[in-house]
Order: sequence, then C-alpha cells, then structure tokens
Amino acid sequence: MLDHYYYLASLPALDGLGSEPGMGFAELLEHVENDRPRHELVGCLFLLDDLLQREGYLAGELEQVDPAVLSIHQVRNESPLPEYLILASEPDETSRLGAADRLWEAYFRYVAAAAQRLESRFLAAWVGHEVALRNALVSARAKRLGLEEADYLVAADLASAGEEVTTAVSEWALAPTPLAGQQALLRARWTWLTAHDAWFTFSNDELAVYAARLLLLHQWLRMTSEGGQEDTAFAGPAGSARSRGEE
Repeated sequence: MLDHYYYLASLPALDGLGSEPGMGFAELLEHVENDRPRHELVGCLFLLDDLLQREGYLAGELEQVDPAVLSIHQVRNESPLPEYLILASEPDETSRLGAADRLWEAYFRYVAAAAQRLESRFLAAWVGHEVALRNALVSARAKRLGLEEADYLVAADLASAGEEVTTAVSEWALAPTPLAGQQALLRARWTWLTAHDAWFTFSNDELAVYAARLLLLHQWLRMTSEGGQEDTAFAGPAGSARSRGEE
C-alpha cells in the first residue's frame, strides 16, 4: 500500500482537459521501467496513440511522429510491427477486414489479454469502452457513406455497452467542425475516466488511470496545435470506414 502511495505521489499532478500535460509519455515509461507489470500496463495505453500516429502518418495527415512504444520505423511502416500486433490467423470473422482494421483488432485483443494477465479491471473496462466507441464511430461513418457497417467492426465481442458511447457519437455527429467533433470525443473519454478512476485504491489501476489521462492531455494539445484537421490521427481509431469508402 505504501509503495503504491509514494509511487503515485511522486508523479506530477494532472489538471483538467486542455491543461498542460505534467510529463511526457517517455518520462512515465522511464519512471516505471523497473516494474514490468506497471510498464506493460502503461505501454498498453500509450500504444493506442502510437497506432493513431501511424494511421495518420500513412494517410498523409501527419508529417512528424513521436511514438512511445513502437519505433519510428514501425510507425512509418518501414519495419515490421511486433508480433503481438499481427493476428495469428485469418479466421472467417476477420477475413472481411482491411489491413488497418485487422491491426486494430489485434491491438484491442492484445490489450484485453494484458488486462486479464495483469488483473487490471480498469484496463479491461477501458478497452471495452474504446472498442465500443470505435465501432460506433465507424458504424456512423459507414452509414453516412452508404457502406455495410458490419464490414468495419473489430473485436465486437470485447465492446462494452454504455449510454455514454451513444451520447459521445451523437455529440461528435452534431459538431459544426472536425475540430469540435474531435474535442467532443476527447471530452467524452475524459468524462468516462472520471467515472471509472481508481482514487484511494493506490493500485496499479490508479496508475493506469493517470496514464490514460496523460494520453488525453497530449492528444488534446496535439490536436489544437495542429488545427484539428486530421480526423484519423486525433479523434481515435475510427477512420477506416471513411478511408476505405472514399478510395
């Protein structure tokens, strides 16, 4: 208990969404480098941002990338991704997916397995929420483009049902600009974290909540500094229906 208390107390305080991040991703990973479970837990969360940057870079929406878990060469698709991000086989239920969607399928399943292995209730809930939000967004985009929604859903069995997902997608859809839509999604994620944080438990899950908040602070900062035009790179893993439908 004391170990968790002092460990978390040594981290810079994080303020509300839109505030300056207290530290960088690399700093937090370095902070936990001697504790394998904590390092893996934080890495699972930061890997999401690496994959978003990869998606944005390959789509020509980002010129520079700064990954925390993957290498720059992996993000630029100049070297192979780790094996855990490659689906072991191509079963019938995923054969319909494009390469980008298969990568998200592999990522979400990797995180779900890590949550079980690390006994992290927060990480399990987080990945369920991210899958649900991602699938709801691509469904909305596919419907708008006249595409088959089911062709873009990934890891649907991991998705957690929740009214907050419906609300988030509605606010995104009604946003007057891409930037406003992205901000709505980040606010929804921040609100979800507030409802699921692990204060006063001093467990590794509390560290995971800290990392997830740090992730959103950096995404907000990057999004606003770049003008918020890159829908794929900042709003979350939901650009596949748009990109495949507009080819």
